[in-house]
Amino acid sequence: MQPFEYHPKIILAWAKAVEGNKEIKKWLFDNEFPELAIAVDAIRLKETARDWLTDNGYPHIMAFIHAAEGNVRAQKWLQLNHLDSLFHMAMAIESEEESWKWIAKNVGPEMFMLTQTIKKVKDEIEENHNDIHSFNKD
Repeated sequence: MQPFEYHPKIILAWAKAVEGNKEIKKWLFDNEFPELAIAVDAIRLKETARDWLTDNGYPHIMAFIHAAEGNVRAQKWLQLNHLDSLFHMAMAIESEEESWKWIAKNVGPEMFMLTQTIKKVKDEIEENHNDIHSFNKD
């Protein structure tokens, strides 16, 4: 498993890529952070991206994404592997108030911002899935 240690500026770039900035996503991919660029697609439910993360040493990022989608096994896996930041970020995305408090207290503002950004995207995906008029838009 590859480490999950990034400079705050890289986390902020990842958040911008998640928001939809294609130039920053390309920059991440081309500058030693392909896993974060690919995670953008995995967050947006692209199966090939999800497979890539798992197959290339980033199961923790994939577990984080699954956990943020309510997968209890992934949530437990993050806890068992002592990936507290990823666990609480996923739970905050799942609207767990205690995890928002944990994040505010234990990680930097860039991780808080990333969590908010991913939650917004995940909520939009969920809304589209529940809207008959947007079927298959994501």
